[in-house]
Amino acid sequence: MPRAYTRTLLACALGIAACAAQAQGELMIYPKQGQSPDQQSRDRYECHTWAVQQSGYDPSNPQAASTGKSGTGKEMLRGGARGAAAGAAIGAIAGDAGKGAAIGATAGGLGRGFKERDRKRQEQEAGTASPAQQSYQRAMAACLDGRGYSVK
Repeated sequence: MPRAYTRTLLACALGIAACAAQAQGELMIYPKQGQSPDQQSRDRYECHTWAVQQSGYDPSNPQAASTGKSGTGKEMLRGGARGAAAGAAIGAIAGDAGKGAAIGATAGGLGRGFKERDRKRQEQEAGTASPAQQSYQRAMAACLDGRGYSVK
């Protein structure tokens, strides 16, 4: 497969993965002990780091969750692999298996990525957080509570 196709496929996959990242629900955090804005920022950062370590979930990078569940990135790879195989077969019939595989991989990856993104969006709109998100939020709330914040 020519380098131009490889770069184009990689750029498409990265762009779709970036678009698929969703904003996570935020906790409402109120200082109970008159903490300064600088102290609040430090506490939030330290609690975030701890909550990520405890839960294996990072809301700033939800695809990197170590929960064993398929993320959008994995779904895109699966779809891309299946699309590449189908595209190579069709391309071989048309006379260019490499080009067919590239087109199939892009289409398959995009299709699976969009389906996974839509599933996550529906889950979020329904107000249901994944178990990993819930674990992260519980850890974050526990840490901040221990530092003198009210968390809602």
